Amino acid sequence: MAHLSRVLTVVLGAVLGALGAWVLLKPASPSLPDTPSVVQQMRDVARLETLEVALYKKVTFAPEPQATDALWKDVLNWARHALQNPHGRAIVFANAHLGFDFQRFDRSHLQVAGTRVYVVLPPMEVKVELRPGETEVIDSNLDSEQTAQLLEKARVAFEHEVRADGRLQRKARESAERSLRALLLTLGYREVLFVDRLPAGTAG
Repeated sequence: MAHLSRVLTVVLGAVLGALGAWVLLKPASPSLPDTPSVVQQMRDVARLETLEVALYKKVTFAPEPQATDALWKDVLNWARHALQNPHGRAIVFANAHLGFDFQRFDRSHLQVAGTRVYVVLPPMEVKVELRPGETEVIDSNLDSEQTAQLLEKARVAFEHEVRADGRLQRKARESAERSLRALLLTLGYREVLFVDRLPAGTAG
């Protein structure tokens, strides 16, 4: 019995020694960065482009005669318009870019609670770039100024459609959330929540 007691004492001592060594030698938990540092790292992302979409549209344009402050000039413009009947039809191609501008991201967009972080994304931005080299003119007698008006009409129409497309908006947001969640998890946070408004409390 005395021998067994000595064995148990030795084993217990070894276990306690190993436990003490593990406590002393285990790496310290990495400290989380402070809120200003996180904000700066997210701002360094600058403009996060999350989605690019190729678009095309058939556009018709028939400019009206421009009114002036002189009656006879208006008459001449109307006559010229009636004779020439300016019109144009073309298939216009463009790229639409959906993204977020993090230069406007600040502490009011971020709230940290332990290892959990809440993020409010800045407003989504939509930018449409025409591809004039790929424009296919179907029928046109427009001059260069009127052709520029046709292309601008197409650009505005593209932008309006993209802004109204909930599916594209959702895909762009999901892509941005994946990228930012990966960034924040590498900084040591365990839970990243994207919200429309920060929870009650002090932001940051």
